[in-house]
Amino acid sequence: MKMYAYPDIAEWNTILKRPATEKKFLQKTVRQVLKKVKKNGDKAVIKFTHAFDGVLVNSLRVSEEEITTAASKLTDELKEAIQVAKKNIEKFHTAQKEPITITETMPGITCWRQSVAIEKVGLYIPGGTAPLFSTVLMLAIPAQLAGCKEIILCTPPQKDGSVHPAILYTASLCGATAVYRCGGAQAIAAIAYGTESIPAVQKIFGPGNQYVTVAKQMVQLDGVAIDIPAGPSEVLVIADHTAIPGFVAADLLSQAEHGPDSQVVLISTNKKTAGLVLKSIKEQLKTLPRKGTIKQALKYGRIVIVGTLNDAVAISNRYAPEHLILCCEDAGKVAGEITAAGSVFIGNYSPESAGDYASGTNHTLPTGGFSVSHSGVSLDSYIKKISFQQLTEEGLANIGQTVMTMAEAEGLDAHKRAVEIRLNN
Repeated sequence: MKMYAYPDIAEWNTILKRPATEKKFLQKTVRQVLKKVKKNGDKAVIKFTHAFDGVLVNSLRVSEEEITTAASKLTDELKEAIQVAKKNIEKFHTAQKEPITITETMPGITCWRQSVAIEKVGLYIPGGTAPLFSTVLMLAIPAQLAGCKEIILCTPPQKDGSVHPAILYTASLCGATAVYRCGGAQAIAAIAYGTESIPAVQKIFGPGNQYVTVAKQMVQLDGVAIDIPAGPSEVLVIADHTAIPGFVAADLLSQAEHGPDSQVVLISTNKKTAGLVLKSIKEQLKTLPRKGTIKQALKYGRIVIVGTLNDAVAISNRYAPEHLILCCEDAGKVAGEITAAGSVFIGNYSPESAGDYASGTNHTLPTGGFSVSHSGVSLDSYIKKISFQQLTEEGLANIGQTVMTMAEAEGLDAHKRAVEIRLNN
């Protein structure tokens, strides 16, 4: 990790620049994949799965027997952990349900808004370097709570062509209606356009690598909705003299192990603390099995020493991290000054891992600075808000002249007449 001491504000953007991607190459490759899958369906998906993942699959859909037997392949301890996480995530997302509120805007005029589930959703579950069954919880639970009728799940197969049993067990537990063994851009293309065996969906959810992210952005141009721009994972930690260096180091390493293009950032008001964090990173790294991946990610890591917590918050809000951890004095108060972050973790005993798995909040969050304008996945992500209004004769009489005056001013005589004909009746 590179360290910068008290940089000028003009240097902040350069210092915190995210890992660059060769977008032209990515777009060209993904565009070809989308085109072939759209044209050749299952055949193209199977071909790309063999080419990109090195796995030759005979059937894309995972059978009911495979799903049913998945539970027997997991330890009771893991199944219990998944169920505890499910309960917490359900509780947090259930609380997001909004009651219907009917408002009388004028005598005789009532308006209300109602939540209606998106009927067919596609969930992308990463599984290339690690089987992220936790993402199944984060995506399928709110889909089920919202009332989505079809919950289609796609995930990369393992080298033997099977899907990891933890993913299958969790998918069954959370109401997925079908599971398909395919990943990457070809999976996004399949659920966007539909194939012989994979149905097209109305909205696509889920994080993924750069190819998946670009594929989601491209199919959006064809009218398929997506959740959020969710690319390589990232975390920013604000730490002062009250931070525990070993804790901070562990948080940075936990994000770095997601992938070589992940980014970890430490903003500290205390140079000694920063030094101790760096030392702890080196020590903890020795015992981590994914050290190869972590070392690559740490090349993009940054440690920035600043003079005040105000500067630290300013840098964080400009960077707009996916995950933000506050290990500082009055962390709760500092949290109130955050204006851009996917999810915030307050205090030394709030590791980002808790949110990744089981605290209840959703871990599918905007990355790449998109948290300045986007929210993470929630119950609202799976529903449409439809507005309703009902006017009585009295209501139309009360508002009629207002509508006619405005319509006439805009030169829309038919709009005016739609009211006038009723008033004259």
